[in-house]
Amino acid sequence: MPFPSLGLAPALVHAAGTLGFLTPTPIQAAAIPAVLRGADVLGCAQTGSGKTAAFALPLLQRLQEGPRHTPRRVRALVLVPTRELAAQVGEVLRSLAQGLPQPPKVAVVFGGVSVNPQMMALRGGADVVVATPGRLLDLVQHNALRLSAVELLVLDEADRLLDLGFAEELHRVLALLPARRQNLFFSATFAPAVETLAAGLLQEPVRVEVAATPQDAPAILQRVIQVDAGRRTELLRHLLRADSPQSLGVAGGPGRALVFVATQYATEHVAWKLYKNGLFATPFHGGLSQGARRQVLEEFKAGRWDVLVTTDLAARGIDILQLPAVVNYDLPRSAVDYVHRIGRTGRAGESGVAVSFVSAATEAHMRLIEKRQHLSLPREQIAGFEPTEVEPQEKAAEAPGTGGIKGKRPSKKDKLRAAAARGQA
Repeated sequence: MPFPSLGLAPALVHAAGTLGFLTPTPIQAAAIPAVLRGADVLGCAQTGSGKTAAFALPLLQRLQEGPRHTPRRVRALVLVPTRELAAQVGEVLRSLAQGLPQPPKVAVVFGGVSVNPQMMALRGGADVVVATPGRLLDLVQHNALRLSAVELLVLDEADRLLDLGFAEELHRVLALLPARRQNLFFSATFAPAVETLAAGLLQEPVRVEVAATPQDAPAILQRVIQVDAGRRTELLRHLLRADSPQSLGVAGGPGRALVFVATQYATEHVAWKLYKNGLFATPFHGGLSQGARRQVLEEFKAGRWDVLVTTDLAARGIDILQLPAVVNYDLPRSAVDYVHRIGRTGRAGESGVAVSFVSAATEAHMRLIEKRQHLSLPREQIAGFEPTEVEPQEKAAEAPGTGGIKGKRPSKKDKLRAAAARGQA
């Protein structure tokens, strides 16, 4: 099915082609006609399936059809959980809008940087605002923008907006929007909290669920390697070497990889260990300034760095083409985050490999991730790195245990929020 048959204007079809969108993906083919006719949409598809274009293309066409105002009024609002995703969505919208007869003004706003330049950029208004919830509320409080004219609301990575503790901010934003509007929720996974929110906000939504099939599923080889916790860095170096028999790289050079760890400290520590052993590795985490984060991502995409050691900050919304490998140095707390992590590789028709390091202490956690994701992955051992530790008996006996999975056992933040709520009561 070609793009013109979906009802898109020729200018948008041409713009999509320049960005490499030649044939609609399943999520685009199903969602675009529904958005164009004004329906609410709940879209769920795997990472790398083209969800951003699925709402960006019809959004831009809807704006072309409506009246224009001077000064500009915010007619479309896209809410995202992270700065990196905000920048990426804004870039896609601006690229697609370049060839339109009346290109809309797209403003991208997020926290972690000075609010003043963003306020200056909003002078004269904006047609589309891509924002993280906290910074959006800051700008409303400063009278830098109004949301009373919003006709179309998009929640991108909707489950993450709630998962990151944005629920209160999200509801404050929703209270500022007009009751009559079109709502679009998109994500690769939908937690129960999002389903509840959608039930209260969406009016007779078109539900678009695109399950991965052998034909369109990303070609990701998932591997689970058993190793003692103290030897993970050494094994990671071994796997990233081009001359290693089990190399994650490509012939002729070291492997490029996104390595996920649990803490900001670990990003710095592991990256330094790799760097001093001859691998071009750099850390990426929320403690860096926005300018530093942007520079690291640009350099990694450009090939300046071979390895990016990161927290779950990079698990969603970051599109890195031709990334051959993802490594779970530490397993994710949430089984859902496992899907998003490995989805950074195997994008745009490429193949990739996702490796998870499992020690005796984390074996139960890996089994629960497999259970929740309906997986059964064989365990591997690498010669010279065979594990010597034994799984604790008490954990091995816990058949229904949580294994540390988020959502079953309250985190430290959950406990602090509960204590604060009791104090207020």
